[in-house]
Amino acid sequence: MPRQARKKSSTGIYHVMLKGIDDRNIFLEEGDRKKFLTQLFEAQKKSGFQLLAYCLMDNHIHLLMEEMEDLGTAMKRITVGFVLWHNHQYGRTGHLFQNRYSSEPVEDDAYLVSVARYIHQNPVKAGMAKRTDRYPWSSYRHYLEAYNGKNIPLSTDRIMGYFQSKKQFETFMNQPKEDKCLGFEAAGKMTDSQLAVLIQQEYQRTPGEVNTDECRELIRSLYKQNRGSIRQLARVFGVSKGVVERAVR
Repeated sequence: MPRQARKKSSTGIYHVMLKGIDDRNIFLEEGDRKKFLTQLFEAQKKSGFQLLAYCLMDNHIHLLMEEMEDLGTAMKRITVGFVLWHNHQYGRTGHLFQNRYSSEPVEDDAYLVSVARYIHQNPVKAGMAKRTDRYPWSSYRHYLEAYNGKNIPLSTDRIMGYFQSKKQFETFMNQPKEDKCLGFEAAGKMTDSQLAVLIQQEYQRTPGEVNTDECRELIRSLYKQNRGSIRQLARVFGVSKGVVERAVR
């Protein structure tokens, strides 16, 4: 039976899962996970894809990524070198991963943060950690470091842009997973066009056509009402992220 074509994401963002062949463990020692992360971050530099989240379990791996080149090419960059290293390390030959990785397109904001939450909660649900921040092999702790101003090897701006604070991020990421993302209160739940319409209807103003002082007041008001993230408000009003950050202080 021929394989079904993969669904193409209009946003370029995918939730990808790699499984060990025959459900075998991919990682046998701590050093294996370190090596995989090294390979993953090197592949990111070469391919230019944006790594948004990840989690390394025992026999499978979750990745949330935005492609720049073909997704299949990026996955080869991630896996081939690691498989060669793994086989040499353990004196084995043959496949390590199932021949075909799984992927699903991520088409909207609510599903994007829902997938990130699902990925970060994987170790807790599997009984491998009591809390998301206690598991060392996911991107969750990278996000906490990013909120504290540290440089990390992930693209965190997109997801962090939906939350107004580190506390809001932590609260959402640790909520029980809901099938329809019920309870998602992060800024960015409206599309840019929906937010622009709201501004026109409620404030009788058109973003991009207001003077500087009025722009700051509108941004401050919308942000306080949780009607737009810093990143989204910058897009809608056509200003820099720094202008929005100063306006909401």
